[in-house]
Amino acid sequence: MTTRTVLSALALFVFVGTPSIAQDAPKSRVLVIGVDGVRADALKAAKTPAIDALIENGIFAETTKILGDRYQDNDTVSGPGWSSFLTGVWADKHGVHDNSFENRNYKDYPHFFVRLKEKFPDAMTASFVDWKPIDQYIVSGADIRKVYSAEGADGYAEQDEVIANDACELLQHQNPHAVVVYFGAIDETGHRYGFHPSVIPYVAAIEKVDSQIRRLIATLKSREQFTDENWLVIISTDHGGRGLGHGSGHRVPEINTTFLVVSGESAQKGSLDKATYVVDVAPTALSHLGVKIDPQWKLDGSPVGLIHHHQQ
Repeated sequence: MTTRTVLSALALFVFVGTPSIAQDAPKSRVLVIGVDGVRADALKAAKTPAIDALIENGIFAETTKILGDRYQDNDTVSGPGWSSFLTGVWADKHGVHDNSFENRNYKDYPHFFVRLKEKFPDAMTASFVDWKPIDQYIVSGADIRKVYSAEGADGYAEQDEVIANDACELLQHQNPHAVVVYFGAIDETGHRYGFHPSVIPYVAAIEKVDSQIRRLIATLKSREQFTDENWLVIISTDHGGRGLGHGSGHRVPEINTTFLVVSGESAQKGSLDKATYVVDVAPTALSHLGVKIDPQWKLDGSPVGLIHHHQQ
């Protein structure tokens, strides 16, 4: 074979191979922000210009439920809350009923990164958390996993700042398609001072996280290809709170009712009239990323707040 023939064959290989390679990564992107222990009424009482701006460019639901209509036997704490948030199913499926994580079944009901990777193997995924059990038990399918162990309100506030810095570094210098960022200080502050809009330290903790979200969004928008990347930002929480806690909150609206923000060019605008649940976060992210929801996954949540569901 002559040199010219070899070069022609290589050129043909590159030309033919490129389209399939392009389909190994999604065209859209998502930033999911989890803020632990935020009451919807406290969020509204706080000065949160960054979250307000996201709501202006999307939808806001303030009656999002942390328990489903079908199953409510798990405790209203972070283990089952974040499991439902990240997998899209209730506790009878993912198996986590409290913070012990006994009987967990993430093999059959995995973190949504896994479903994304099944469809788009080259999708880049990243997780940043400072409540260690999320990383220890739930996170899978992540190309970048960072966990910053913390204790107490002050420790979590310190690590939340590190998370914000590191997530901004990733968004500025790398090419992620799905990023989950978790902030834990608000919940710890509620446990110390009280979960209520009148509690100044609790509201101040919400405002501090809003400033960290502002930095994340500013970094996102500074990306060179931002206008072509179709980013969706989703913000929600695992539970609210009353007094100094949130356990056994099945019939306590301040605990079992939270909020959901879905923001971006692909998001509907205004408020959502339909019922929303924490299990809607994962399928909303997947749908935006172009992953068709497979009935065999038996998800309990469904995509919400999107203008239309992307099917690639």
